Amino acid sequence: MSSPHLRAVVFDIGGVVLHSPFIAIDQFESENGLPKDYLNVSITSRGRDGAMQKFERGELSLFSFYKEFGREMSDTDNGNKWYTEYCAHKKIECPTLPVMLDIDGRELFGRMMRQSTTYDCHILQAIHRIRASGRWLIIALTNNFSKHITDSSLRPLTAGQPPMQIPDSELRFLGWEDGEMIHLRTLFDDFCDSSELGMRKPDPEFYLLACRRNDIRPGEAVFLDDIGMNLKAARVLGMETIHVPIGGTLDAVKQLEGKLGIDLTSNLDHDNTSAKL
Repeated sequence: MSSPHLRAVVFDIGGVVLHSPFIAIDQFESENGLPKDYLNVSITSRGRDGAMQKFERGELSLFSFYKEFGREMSDTDNGNKWYTEYCAHKKIECPTLPVMLDIDGRELFGRMMRQSTTYDCHILQAIHRIRASGRWLIIALTNNFSKHITDSSLRPLTAGQPPMQIPDSELRFLGWEDGEMIHLRTLFDDFCDSSELGMRKPDPEFYLLACRRNDIRPGEAVFLDDIGMNLKAARVLGMETIHVPIGGTLDAVKQLEGKLGIDLTSNLDHDNTSAKL
């Protein structure tokens, strides 16, 4: 059923517009004999004070983040406790847990970022068709790291707080090269980046700030994200939501198609569903 009251479509970036960094984490866990979702549980269980959370709010420099992230991911005392609680909550048998880990934060994060440099073509086509219709605002709401990237063609986006200079070799290692962020941003009417705005999902204030910046009410937006707690926060505020699971972007776009009442899915080569950033 269409939702004629909608004025904006709000997209997450990693895991929706771009491929999910969680794919790289899953591969890393498999290669290193870790239980599925062990590292994800460790990341999320640290709450607001984790290295990833602080980095996404622009509170850690890149190289400081690498060090803190590696230390946290290697912390089996807390990691095992949190994963045991996770298994109990899910009512699944807890597998054998690691005794010791020595995870290189730079290497793991690099794999995550390089995984996230490919567009999902179902979402990309949907954005282009929404843009062509001229009927809805297109907004990005992302837990991101753009503040940390220096590019001569981008002005510092936080007044009085320019980003730290990162060597070109490090940008290439992360897949953050060749002005790719500029191209990504041009897809949107507004790009709400956690590292620039000092708040991140699922903080309700981040969603409300995006609405205020675009002169809309939460109930006039539909939000697409791959993470349940981010969608839950949006629903509490009154946004319509669409879950985008890994491998499920076509179904998600079909749901969006129904809400907007326009064709978003025809004439796409479904055997070729990705493109580099």
